[in-house]
This record gives sequence, C-alpha cells and structure tokens, in this order.
Amino acid sequence: MKVLVTGGTGFVGGHVVHALRARGVNVRALVRDRRRAGRLEAWDCELVVGDVSDPTVLRAACVGADAVVHLVSIIKGSRADFERVMEHGTRNLVAAAEVAGVGRFLLMSALGLDERSKDAVPYFTAKWEMERAVRSSSLQYAIFRPSFVFGEDGGVLPTFVRLARYAPVTPIVGDGTTRLQPIWVEDVAQYFAHAVEPPTVLGRTFELGGPEATTWNGFWERLKRTLGSRRPSVHMPLGLMRAQATLTERLPGAPVTRDQLTMLELGDNVVTDPSAVELFQLPLVPLDEQLRRAVS
Repeated sequence: MKVLVTGGTGFVGGHVVHALRARGVNVRALVRDRRRAGRLEAWDCELVVGDVSDPTVLRAACVGADAVVHLVSIIKGSRADFERVMEHGTRNLVAAAEVAGVGRFLLMSALGLDERSKDAVPYFTAKWEMERAVRSSSLQYAIFRPSFVFGEDGGVLPTFVRLARYAPVTPIVGDGTTRLQPIWVEDVAQYFAHAVEPPTVLGRTFELGGPEATTWNGFWERLKRTLGSRRPSVHMPLGLMRAQATLTERLPGAPVTRDQLTMLELGDNVVTDPSAVELFQLPLVPLDEQLRRAVS
C-alpha cells in the first residue's frame, strides 16, 4: 500500500509518517524543501518536491497512491494566504486524487468547527472550505477534527512550558473556566495510520481529544505542578489580551494572536461525539503524562 502525505515535514506530519512506516505502509511525501526532509528520507519515504499550489506536481504525486493524508495548514497569515494554501490547495489536491483514482482521502480539520464558528476567523473559514471540498468530491473520505495537539517537539505546548517555567506570572485568558481536551500528537498519528484501510471510517467525521478534559485554570495548575513551579497565575481580561496581541502577533514566537483569542471566546474545545474512541479503541495518553513528557 502506498500513501501520499502532505505536510510530512510539519509537527503532526512527521509523527503521522512515522506511524505509517511503523505499520509497514509505503509513504510518498510531498515536501516544499528537500533539505528539511532528511528524517523522511531516513525512514525510506519517497519524496516529491513541490507544494499544493501546483496542480501538475499534485497530479504526479497522486499517481499510484492508494490513499492521501492531507495535513497541510497554516495558523497565521492574511485571508489570501489561507485561501491559497488551505482552500485552493485542498481543491487542487482533491482534483488530482480524483483523476488518479485514489481510493481514500483523509483530511485533518479542527475541533470546534461548525456552522456557528466557520466565519469567526480565517483559519476556521479555510478549514470549513477544505471539508466542503472533500465532502463534495467523488472520493471516499474521512475527516478528523483534533483538539489542541500537544507534543514535546512542536505545537503550542513547548510555548506553554516556557511561560510556566520562566514568566513571572502565568497569564490565563478570561476567568479560566473554559474547557479544553488536549490530545498527544502520537495519538493523532495513530488515528490516521489506523484509518488508511478499514472501510468503517469512510464518509465520517471524527472528533479527536485526549482521555480527559480540563479547564484552563486546571491545565495551568497541573503544568506548574509538573514543573515544580510556584509562580502565580493572573487572569487577563480578553480585551487587554487582544490589545497586546495586536502589537505582538506578527513577531516570531508570539504566544497568541487575535484570531486565537477569538477561537478561545467561542467556548469549550472538547469532544462531543465519542465515535473515534468507540471505533478505533486506541490507548490515549493521559494529560498528566502528556505534561510529564513535555517537561522531561
């Protein structure tokens, strides 16, 4: 079996590729820069150099692939950037997969996406259009909507660890009672790796979260306890955080953007449909173990 993976050099993508290779699946990876793909080459992946904006490259990449795992996404940029990379890129890839007769298309979307939230921020709008492109295609598909994806080698958790470790106080947005349900990156990877073959996943949308939900207050308390930190927390009014983000969001390593604050305003980011847990029956990493791994 051969699976085409887009975004294989990214945070989630590297773990997905590793999980596929561990199951003996042949992986073809679409990469923009071969110099960043040394790890994929070491795992004996076939590389195709190009990006999702080039239909010619995508058509060639899809030839002979049994399935596509589409992970390409951005979290910052202009509305035009989101359209080009996420929306148009997905349409290009779907069209290429249809022409090539790809048997299965697996898409990574985002938890919290629905009719109410789809127009809240460009990221959600783009994810909504990505899902629409897949659903309206002739392809057999499955869509995964993960919550916050935690890992020690990328994503937002290392930033949280640095804040808890070094900041004089820990800033918590609002009253801290909104809930989240973080999922470990290797668990996300296992969902994709297990979904490339079983027919029971087709035409379905799965919400992915860790084995437990917590509030932001509870999350920061547990992270600082794991670190052995006694630094105090302070609840920051959303308006003040938004004003600060206006000044800092374009800087490298900015902790939060205005769009991210808007997404936090939308409410709890927790799983409401247990279908993924019930169908896949995968062991999931508990939150305290996620934090322990991140700080060790």
